Amino acid sequence: MNPKRELLLQTIHEKIDYSREMEESEIRNLIAESLTEYGRDSFISLKEKEKLGKELFHAIRKLDILQELLEDMEITEIMINGPEHIFIEKKGRLFPWGNHFSSKEKLEDIIQQITAKCNRVVNEASPVVDARLEDGSRVNVVLAPIALNGPILTIRRFPKEPVSMAKLIELGSLPKEAAMWLRSLVQAGYNILISGGTGSGKTTFLNALSEYIPGDERIITIEDSAELQIRGAPNLVSMETRNANAEGCREITIRDLIRTSLRMRPDRLIVGEVRGGEAVDLLQCLNTGHDGSLSTGHANSARDMISRLETMVLMGMDLPLSAIRRQIASGIDLIIHLGRLRDRTRKVLEIAEVVGMDGEEIRLETLCQYEEDSVRETKEVHGKLVFKKGLYHKQKLAAAGLPDVQAF
Repeated sequence: MNPKRELLLQTIHEKIDYSREMEESEIRNLIAESLTEYGRDSFISLKEKEKLGKELFHAIRKLDILQELLEDMEITEIMINGPEHIFIEKKGRLFPWGNHFSSKEKLEDIIQQITAKCNRVVNEASPVVDARLEDGSRVNVVLAPIALNGPILTIRRFPKEPVSMAKLIELGSLPKEAAMWLRSLVQAGYNILISGGTGSGKTTFLNALSEYIPGDERIITIEDSAELQIRGAPNLVSMETRNANAEGCREITIRDLIRTSLRMRPDRLIVGEVRGGEAVDLLQCLNTGHDGSLSTGHANSARDMISRLETMVLMGMDLPLSAIRRQIASGIDLIIHLGRLRDRTRKVLEIAEVVGMDGEEIRLETLCQYEEDSVRETKEVHGKLVFKKGLYHKQKLAAAGLPDVQAF
């Protein structure tokens, strides 16, 4: 805690007129006056004065010490484990941050400020919530009694401009030939599920893949917390879930929104992430003529994504496993599996086609797979996405007048 900062902050709060909404310029003038008054009795260098002025403004009008991290575009993740332990991720690596909040209460105030702006409620009765910042960054909050070492705040940053497929090709996430093939598959209306672990880049890849949706189609996006940054789609409808609140507003779930979307004449349905019973409604949608839909899910492999889907459907409806598998086999066309390698780079590791049923099992064929080169002394991972075989089901490509790729 900086005693000088806290004393100045207290002085400024005493001068603020809380009976009205003060302009930012008025707040900055109050800060400047307070710093000048303080400087008459105690020496403050020009550099320290500028630093304190910025910190004080952030504490009063922004998100306190968190604002400095949010303005650093190189930071991709902010992890706050109580008021005194803050970690950041830069270029795929974690670092402790030297600063901390003045108190647990101050951190809780910042959390309430964040959640209130997106109409979310978090308290002891409802101690876990997902929210977002104004710039689209994903926020997760956990409070007591669930959090044992103070309020937990995790922020996943997204670039102001969505990462394009061209940028992913430049970064080596996939070869250009694979991207062009995926472009044809998206345009032809294949239903695609993107799988991967935490931080593997699923949302980023989903954004990039959506570039290939024809501009004359109606797109409906459904998310827990709005993160997608779909550009170039004039007929776009974005919907977000809502938690129940103390005013009596009922909860609106992803399942509710999927059902509602079917009455909105969608050409494409994009569900940010499936992780529960909404998988039932998504599969019903995919099996009733809504081709070209996209979604993501957490899984360790393309095959594991199938197992996860089966489990999620059972969370939403008690159906025989054979019936669930038939729904998956007829509704999902492709699974693109992403991974984060040991050198922190993100790659497309597998593209697999759901071919159909083989007896009582779902038949999944690997079309492309990432293969590492022989082990090198450097820490960097070298390899490439290797084409294995062409599509089994080519009807959608043929109907769209698009060719299938034969090799990369």
